[in-house]
Amino acid sequence: MKSPNINEVLAESGVAFGTSGARGLVERFTDDVCAAFTAAFLYVMREQGEINQLAIGLDRRPSSPAMAAACTAAARALGVQVTDYGVLPTPALALQAMADGVPAIMITGSHIPFDRNGIKFYRPDGEITKADEQAIMQVAKALPSLSDVKREIVSNRASDSYRARYSEWFFGQPLLGRRIGLYQHSAAGRDLNQRVLEDLGAEVVVLGRSEQFVPVDTEAVSDQDRARGRDWARKYHLDALLTTDGDGDRPLLADEQGHWLRGDIVGLLCARALGIQALAIPVSCNTAIELCKAFNKVLRTRIGSPYVLAGMAQLAVEHERVAGFEANGGFMLGSPVTAVERGLVSLPTRDALLPALTLMVAAARESKPLSALVAGLPERYTYSDRVKNFPTKQSQSLLVRWQSDLPAMQAALGLDCQIIRVDTTDGLRVTLDNGDIVHLRPSGNAPELRCYAESDSENRASELVFHVLYKLECCVKHDH
Repeated sequence: MKSPNINEVLAESGVAFGTSGARGLVERFTDDVCAAFTAAFLYVMREQGEINQLAIGLDRRPSSPAMAAACTAAARALGVQVTDYGVLPTPALALQAMADGVPAIMITGSHIPFDRNGIKFYRPDGEITKADEQAIMQVAKALPSLSDVKREIVSNRASDSYRARYSEWFFGQPLLGRRIGLYQHSAAGRDLNQRVLEDLGAEVVVLGRSEQFVPVDTEAVSDQDRARGRDWARKYHLDALLTTDGDGDRPLLADEQGHWLRGDIVGLLCARALGIQALAIPVSCNTAIELCKAFNKVLRTRIGSPYVLAGMAQLAVEHERVAGFEANGGFMLGSPVTAVERGLVSLPTRDALLPALTLMVAAARESKPLSALVAGLPERYTYSDRVKNFPTKQSQSLLVRWQSDLPAMQAALGLDCQIIRVDTTDGLRVTLDNGDIVHLRPSGNAPELRCYAESDSENRASELVFHVLYKLECCVKHDH
């Protein structure tokens, strides 16, 4: 029987590229679908150079080992040798693969629920581009037949290199005397992160470890995790509290009061501490980034790391120290950073540890609480949440309608101020005459409509989101 073509398997799979990799329901990631993605990726990479090796890593989802085995078998069928780095943070895999000049595959669904999963792809020089994504979906070669579907023996080399990156950069145990809570849950880097913090001298209090997969979303922190943060900080007398999403490329950092910091504020403080000159950030990030006047250039892009990376490449033409980050906290170091007899090689993919450690170390070296670093910034607050089960086509048509009829948007959302500015870089972002910002955007990988708000008070920002989400839910009911 003739093997189906790769593009046919992918077209029928129901798995699509979102803002970060290919994602879908676990049952959609059959061995054939995983093999099709792997083979297509390797064929696309071979058009750009000789490819004989592939690095693979995975998160702690129950479905990830079987997916890694299928990807491994597909690579073997194409004569590609696989190095399996086991469960580790995505940036640790990317760092090692880039150092070795080989492509990589990370099996992870990041923060989405455990009934879903995904695959992230890395070229030898970093994340794949949107053009690469399109090319992968169009490969018309025959699907390789799989035999011996199993993984290789796991190597710790990538985890060890990632640990050394930070224990060497943050020299001299700067966190000595600091108590850091580590909310481990089911994060891929939970044990590695503990070792790094201990390398830096911290006393680590391990919290919330779970053998069940916990989908921590660093951009939409649950009420339960907000309460946990406050309780843990008080109970254990913490100086800071750290966790990450499932695959360890997005941090969630809380101050000494257990108050979780927004990812874009963490990114801003990290970039400033590293002396970054030019930043690429998604349009949804806090405007304090421009208002603090710490950077020569701030370029706003569509949401998703491929767009931020493209922005960073554009900025690198004119600036030496370039970085990017997202509202979810993932920090991308676009150029090497040096200090006295030390260096940090660039890591142009989302990383959780660099921004979190930079802030904790800065606070410790200045003998300040973490909250004091934030207190010096312009007072702009952001908040975000989402309406679930909001069909993507419906949200897209609604935003198109409102874009050409702003009074209708203002009336439907019950906004008591005039819209004075509109930004359609990604979704519909409007600025009101009192300075508040409301940004609506369909999710890239789920039937959800996200709402971001910004205001000069934390309460006002969250109230604005809740108000808009309530009005959006009314729109859904009305349409039905």
